[in-house]
Amino acid sequence: MLTVTEAAAEAITALTTQGGTEGSGLRFALQNQDGEGAQLELSVAPAPQDGDSVLGSEDGGAKVFLEPQAAALLDDKVLDVQQNEAGDVAFAVLPQQ
Repeated sequence: MLTVTEAAAEAITALTTQGGTEGSGLRFALQNQDGEGAQLELSVAPAPQDGDSVLGSEDGGAKVFLEPQAAALLDDKVLDVQQNEAGDVAFAVLPQQ
């Protein structure tokens, strides 16, 4: 199962509460998969879609919605955030250790 670091959870909460929609989360969907790898689509969604797995707390904290193929792809991964030299924050999917 995808593991979400505390830093990533804080970033997800900050991102999903900007719109003021309660229950929204960060959604991963498999955009396409070719021989060299898979591309994931990342979006803020107001609610999970049918078939999505939901990770996160039910007390208004960070939520992650995983489309079934994305859930399988991310099963052994960690979602974290990384900051570049300019101070911009980006989500990073890393292997579990």
